[in-house]
Amino acid sequence: MSIFLVGGGPDTVSTPLILDQFSAEARHRAGGGRPPRIAVVLVDHQGSAEYFLPAYLEPLQRRTPSEVSTVLLHRHGPVDPRAFDGVDAIVVGGGPTPVYAEDLRSAAPAIRQAVAAGAPYLGFSAGAMVAPERAIVGGFRIRGVEVCPEEASEGLGEVELREGLGLVPFAVDVHAAQAGTLGRAVSAVVHGMVDRAVAVDENTALVLPHADPGEQRVIGTNNCWLIRGPGPKATVSVLGSVVTRG
Repeated sequence: MSIFLVGGGPDTVSTPLILDQFSAEARHRAGGGRPPRIAVVLVDHQGSAEYFLPAYLEPLQRRTPSEVSTVLLHRHGPVDPRAFDGVDAIVVGGGPTPVYAEDLRSAAPAIRQAVAAGAPYLGFSAGAMVAPERAIVGGFRIRGVEVCPEEASEGLGEVELREGLGLVPFAVDVHAAQAGTLGRAVSAVVHGMVDRAVAVDENTALVLPHADPGEQRVIGTNNCWLIRGPGPKATVSVLGSVVTRG
């Protein structure tokens, strides 16, 4: 089973292979004798989930009938870890990254346990950003110097790292080329905030198989950027081969 880190929301994903592979892994985890149980996590601000949930649910249900449980975050309300008991797959959506990091903190051990047991994880945008042990949650300046557009700041000034879900050992940024956040990921490594970071473009996913986390691959039409330290000697490279399906 795999961890899928998508560089945008579901509205930016036109490569069906991303959802095809996640759905296939959810079915495999369920064992074929019943529909897979999928937990879908989404921030709900004044009823916003009612509008955004179909963008996550409909593509999954088209691929395989599922038993879906929605886990709605209401800003600074910790999630009951039992919401992830017995799930075959986990989807964490996009939206305000600081809210996901804060509200999922109490459930992080349960999510790690489910993923370690074989449940695939699909993180869109913010859901990808909170997957690491230490998560970039926003900000557009480091030491007062702008490192990405303010529109990508999540309302924060200085770039902040907070406790994430602990699923991957490197920081993740998203909407890299489209929102200009590659500079934030690079700067976080250059300034020693993290040792490694990955910045993922929209319509692209970094996929890490559980069996061998070193065998990461890229699916999509754009790029996934790998930034390695240390410090000012950081290097930036395009990670892996992009796989597409027309």
